[in-house]
Amino acid sequence: MILSPMRYKSYVWPHNPRVYSIDYERKMAVHKTPFGLFRLQDLGRTNRIMEGEGEFVGEGAYAQFGQLANVFYNGGPGLLVHPLWQAANAYFVSLRLEQEPRPDYVRYSFAFWEDDSWYTGLAVQESGAGAGVQGEADAGGGTAAREPAYHRVVKGDTLWALAGTYGLSLEELIALNPQIKNPNLIVVGEEVRVR
Repeated sequence: MILSPMRYKSYVWPHNPRVYSIDYERKMAVHKTPFGLFRLQDLGRTNRIMEGEGEFVGEGAYAQFGQLANVFYNGGPGLLVHPLWQAANAYFVSLRLEQEPRPDYVRYSFAFWEDDSWYTGLAVQESGAGAGVQGEADAGGGTAAREPAYHRVVKGDTLWALAGTYGLSLEELIALNPQIKNPNLIVVGEEVRVR
């Protein structure tokens, strides 16, 4: 089976890394309840971390590593495409030489962190029926800039994610919602002011 090459931004690997792993993580909070019991709260998944190792072999191996390093230096997120795994908008967070390079052989490792902000347009649509911003449109069909807007909490929502979805800092969102005593605990059905 011949696989297409892995790529990130404008860089295309001459041959795919020999090791590629993806770490998935879900944050959970534990809340103590009376009589020695507890309750778990799902705070949602965190970013995926894609790591790998590979080699550049043959004439120009060190030059090939130099090209990859230049992509690392450019900064900012980009599209990471692996031939077998889901594409991700990601930051190139680390690139490491695993041994002293030679002109014909370079062994390296890398890490990419998924950037969730690429998907923010999907967050409200996927939250479910009855969720989303209320009080957004005025009678003329435009946007009511001065009217408060609210988001009805659904399973998996967190204040941090809602802040990103609605273009606020977490501190701004907390300031808009003084009724929320514990920012790490919001309840399904609760209304959170987002404007």
